[in-house]
Amino acid sequence: MGFRSGAAEGVPVVLVPGSTGNALTWYRYVETLGREHPVIALDPIGEPGEASQTRPIRDAGDVAAALEETLAGLGVERAHLVGMSYGGWAVLRHELAFPGRAASLTLLDPGGFGRLGAKFWIWLAAGAIAGLAPGPLRRRLSPLVRNAVLRDENLIRLLPLAMRFRRRLPLPDTVTDAELAALTVPTLMMLGEHSALYSSIEVAARVRRVLPAARVEIVPGASHDLPAHSPDLVAERISGFIR
Repeated sequence: MGFRSGAAEGVPVVLVPGSTGNALTWYRYVETLGREHPVIALDPIGEPGEASQTRPIRDAGDVAAALEETLAGLGVERAHLVGMSYGGWAVLRHELAFPGRAASLTLLDPGGFGRLGAKFWIWLAAGAIAGLAPGPLRRRLSPLVRNAVLRDENLIRLLPLAMRFRRRLPLPDTVTDAELAALTVPTLMMLGEHSALYSSIEVAARVRRVLPAARVEIVPGASHDLPAHSPDLVAERISGFIR
């Protein structure tokens, strides 16, 4: 399921949200990215939204195939693929499985660059608990738990839906150096300085070493909340990159 807006012609920008996210996650990005390109914000299969899942998604191959099926169903032959967190891992896996379908890749604090450790689960739980607090307290807690979603009154509305939704998707596997080196598509990676997934400094160094043509940027002050923490900056970076 995809929601279209933006320019009438050109290679579309396809936006893939993170875990338990949907098309609404991208509401602060559509205007900027849509100035020069059609924009399609996805409700991915397996996430809370309008997409219907008809069979299990068991591994990375199934995740890539589901995204390919979605793009084909939307009539998208080539696209600038943008993914946050789990969506970043998904678009990377898609390009490795279906090389040439992407005009570019933008990966926003993506999964797939190390195993999920206690740091991530603590960050996730702290954000969920803080999200249940009254509005004024929730907003004050936002910087303490490094989660800008808590001060976004539109995104926070998705929290009850996410907490009720029973998600059955595989955890991201680790992308190898050989897989990274095999990428030929222009790639932009943006990482939160305080990412809850990994050391952004180590991941940035690895990507620069293995895929030197990629653009890599660490955003000061951001954690795994990068897309909500710095939406204007990230949107302008994406727009300039695909231009």
